[in-house]
Amino acid sequence: MVNGMGLVLFPEVLREKLGNDGAKELVELINASIKNAKENVEEIGTERLERRMTELEAKIQKEISDTEMRLQKEIAYTRADIIKWMFIFWVGQAAVVYGLIRTIGH
Repeated sequence: MVNGMGLVLFPEVLREKLGNDGAKELVELINASIKNAKENVEEIGTERLERRMTELEAKIQKEISDTEMRLQKEIAYTRADIIKWMFIFWVGQAAVVYGLIRTIGH
């Protein structure tokens, strides 16, 4: 039987068959085995968690990099678009000024 604290409690019938020293040694062996199993589970869980965190970190870094590249492209496109519209505006303004000068000049 295992109590709430994870320690093995040995039934009296088995204690009588194995003797006090044998029962004590068996309980110690079982408790050590349980402790070892818990440590192994914790170690495996920690390794899995660390591996998963590393994978997530790499994924996040890639997403950040991809987003940064998209933003740089979008900014470059926007700048080019602004320059294009500025050029169109200034050409239009120059045409209007030229037309006014020709109209007033005659």
